[in-house]
Amino acid sequence: METPNSEENINAPRNAERNIKETVDKVSHTAHKAVDKMTNVGYQTAEVIGEKGEQLKTAEEQLVEDYREYIRDKPIRAVGIAVAAGFLLSRLMNGCRAAHHH
Repeated sequence: METPNSEENINAPRNAERNIKETVDKVSHTAHKAVDKMTNVGYQTAEVIGEKGEQLKTAEEQLVEDYREYIRDKPIRAVGIAVAAGFLLSRLMNGCRAAHHH
């Protein structure tokens, strides 16, 4: 004669297998959602970086055009500024080299 627990004992491996499968499915689904969310964030970040890069490029082009216009309008002043900047840079570079040799 079978005891009431014997049927449960027979079905226990099947139940455990079903529970494991359900758990794996849930974990898999959650992992897929997380990966999808991270991928979406990655795409959004790349899009923002691309937009900022375009803005930076546009700003750079405008700055170059402004400098060109300044040089056309005031060539002597532009040369003076360039000479002064070169002099200051050479002093800074020579000062850095002298500091490294001591």
